[in-house]
Amino acid sequence: MYAILDIETTGGKYNEEGVTEIAIYRHNGFKVVDQFISLVNPQQEIQPYVQKLTGINSKMLRNAPRFFEVAKRIIEITKDCIIVAHNADFDYRILRKEFESLGYNYKKDSICTVTLSKYLLPEMESYKLGNLVRSLGIPLSNRHRAQGDAFATVKLFELLLEKDSSKGILKSQIKALNGKQVSSKYLKILEELPNCSGIYYLHNIAGEIIYIGKSNNIKKRVRNHLTGKSRKALKIQKSLHKVNFEITGSELIALLKEQNEIKKNRPRINKEGRYRLYPMGIRIDINTDYHQLVLEQVRKDREYITVFKNGRLAKHILDQWIASNKLCRNHSSPEETDVSCVSLNKNECKESCIGKEKKTEYNKRLAKLANQSSYPFDNFLMIGKGRKDGESSFIYIENQVYMGYGYFELNHQINTSEKILSRITEMQDNSDCQALILSFIKREKYLKLIPLKNTNDITIN
Repeated sequence: MYAILDIETTGGKYNEEGVTEIAIYRHNGFKVVDQFISLVNPQQEIQPYVQKLTGINSKMLRNAPRFFEVAKRIIEITKDCIIVAHNADFDYRILRKEFESLGYNYKKDSICTVTLSKYLLPEMESYKLGNLVRSLGIPLSNRHRAQGDAFATVKLFELLLEKDSSKGILKSQIKALNGKQVSSKYLKILEELPNCSGIYYLHNIAGEIIYIGKSNNIKKRVRNHLTGKSRKALKIQKSLHKVNFEITGSELIALLKEQNEIKKNRPRINKEGRYRLYPMGIRIDINTDYHQLVLEQVRKDREYITVFKNGRLAKHILDQWIASNKLCRNHSSPEETDVSCVSLNKNECKESCIGKEKKTEYNKRLAKLANQSSYPFDNFLMIGKGRKDGESSFIYIENQVYMGYGYFELNHQINTSEKILSRITEMQDNSDCQALILSFIKREKYLKLIPLKNTNDITIN
């Protein structure tokens, strides 16, 4: 859990500032689950420049509660949380100082969204909250007021969580909260999980990710892990300490994230299963006079027209392609032969196997087949469901390469290439990604495809 907060103060000498306003949003890594917002009477004068900046004056605070009157509520809403703030050193220092004055040792781990943004968004011109969220298309109202700044930090942190594909934030959270023993029962873990589509991360007590999975019902899938008797389930039950999850809204994004993050994080239990989403592929070998259509196990150093979940399906598709495109079966294997292929008897082959069809013509038809298995546009956005009402997701393809995914609430947040790139969670393209995206396009499992001719001026209806 995270306590995302912002504090306004009186200003003045270091460690003599008083709190004038505080806003705290309790966040479970997906959404806000509780909030506390209040003016605070600091019982001291507010510096004139602060009054001008925030609009808060002593008259407004005359009847506001003093800090000791809201201290209990602050402790409750930040219980078992990591403090998150923009320039966290300042906000956390102020909180500790106020609690120390009450004789209470308030101690938490903290995350600074300035530092995190510099790491995950290295191309930004400015990391001041107002400039940063404006460049990311995040709405910000009531600037320099606790509620407005804290809520903008919530939206920024949600974006940073998405971009944190190495899961450093989640790992640090588990390490910070690993003092508790693993319970023999998992009721509390299951209570916190959603019944919707997304990706989940299983951690051991050291915070390491031991397994990554995807499901249309996260709670049901994790329950199966915790009650199953398979070898994998028993390994999970032996090591499990904490479950984190990310709601994706889009099933496609969940699948893309799953395969990408398994490859990136290499969780022990996934690795033991020798995980690969699409292990079989069809490629074109151009190192022969007549280019060859080759079916084989997928290798990292080769590019494929398409990839498949199993060999039987791949063989079936290969046979269909050969028949419908009048290709030669003798040129659809790693070795050539001088014997005419059996397709001649079916009038399927154009006799390239006995030299009657020119190799240039044959290779041209094979290239046309490859193009039919590419994306419908060189550059486009694939719009899908978001994680909540009013939000949409997007997949970004540039020059036939999958660049990553993102979320937006308002069209202007992705109406230029700069804004698309600022909101995108980058992913490495591979054959698995292409197969997933093409399968969703062919089945029309999307809301809209938006071709991008000029990404500096994108129109979204």
